[in-house]
Amino acid sequence: MDTEYRTRTGWLCLDFANTVGWHASESPEESLNKYADLIEWSADRGIVSGDAKDALLRKSEEKPIEAQAVLEKAREIREDIYHIFSDTVHGHPIKTTDLKGFNKALVSTLSHSRLAPYEGGLRWDSDSHPDRLDSVIWPVVRSAVDLMTSEAIKRVGQCADARCGWLFWDSSRNRSRRWCDMSDCGNRAKVRRFYAKSK
Repeated sequence: MDTEYRTRTGWLCLDFANTVGWHASESPEESLNKYADLIEWSADRGIVSGDAKDALLRKSEEKPIEAQAVLEKAREIREDIYHIFSDTVHGHPIKTTDLKGFNKALVSTLSHSRLAPYEGGLRWDSDSHPDRLDSVIWPVVRSAVDLMTSEAIKRVGQCADARCGWLFWDSSRNRSRRWCDMSDCGNRAKVRRFYAKSK
């Protein structure tokens, strides 16, 4: 597996939490509808590539029930991650059920994890299980642990659009970012304010 993950938010776990559109609305839009979607997302982020991707897709076709179970578990872990970060952003107590679910995923992940030498230091690595259908989730869980237990968590934000709910990492100097994307939710809010003033 490639451990130099390509992320959009700067954190793999936040990207994974954002695999639901309009996450905070009453009609969220799921993007991981089948196991192949999970693999495509993982390939897009550099978690799997080439032969490993093809092998996982073949195995998912050979074992569709197992693949579906992994997909459902991945979505459960995603919701745990999303709610833990969302509650943290808003200063709410983290729900016991979310933490319990995430800790269960963490135990499973750590049983397949190790430290390996990397550029004069150490980095997370995984046991060699390229055929494990759930192996693509391990880097996401490790990313979440790293962020949850670091000072960087103070820079996690949530889009101010009441329906969007996407998470982001705020790299602004004074942590003033409000939107997942200024050209998207931010622009809609600007248009709404302009329309309200014009009335």
